[in-house]
Amino acid sequence: MDSFAVSTEQRLTVEDITDEVQAAVPANATGTVTVFVEHTTAGVTVNEGESRLLADFADALENVVPDTGWRHDAIDDNADAHIRAMLIGPSTTIPVVEGTLQLGTWQSVLFVECDGPRRRQVSVVAD
Repeated sequence: MDSFAVSTEQRLTVEDITDEVQAAVPANATGTVTVFVEHTTAGVTVNEGESRLLADFADALENVVPDTGWRHDAIDDNADAHIRAMLIGPSTTIPVVEGTLQLGTWQSVLFVECDGPRRRQVSVVAD
């Protein structure tokens, strides 16, 4: 297992972490890697890493899950972040051949911050 940190500057943002994930994959790995976000208000997914699409995705999350009006907000005012992260999920599994991620032409590994700005840990586990 390897891990790396992701730092964000906005409350809700989507970052392409493909290069960091690839760097964490052992050179001789063949099988799969699981990319796991070690937090309850962030997620990880695979999709196209085009900057306008990333902004659209963040906007869509805001539209689907409003910022306010949640019971959990009475505790720490971040229920929206928890719900958004639940929709995305904390992990994704990617095939690997000889240490290389087997992503499609337009696929990237995306880190989704829902409660930033923060410094987060992402784990990469080869199976």
